[in-house]
Amino acid sequence: MSQRIGYIRVSSKNQNLDRQLKVMQKYNVEKIFQEKISARDTNREQLKELLKYTRENDVVYVESYSRL
Repeated sequence: MSQRIGYIRVSSKNQNLDRQLKVMQKYNVEKIFQEKISARDTNREQLKELLKYTRENDVVYVESYSRL
């Protein structure tokens, strides 16, 4: 059975994830990985966890390509 999985990210700790969370709710995403870290930082733990967690036939949602 496939699962809807989301990844949301903002670049700094003082930014808010709410806008991206609303997008995930709109698509009934079941599991969300989120972090507050710059895209320049290649050591993004939650992105790594998402990649480990995701199985064949799962669908990964992101609010925009720039969030990856």
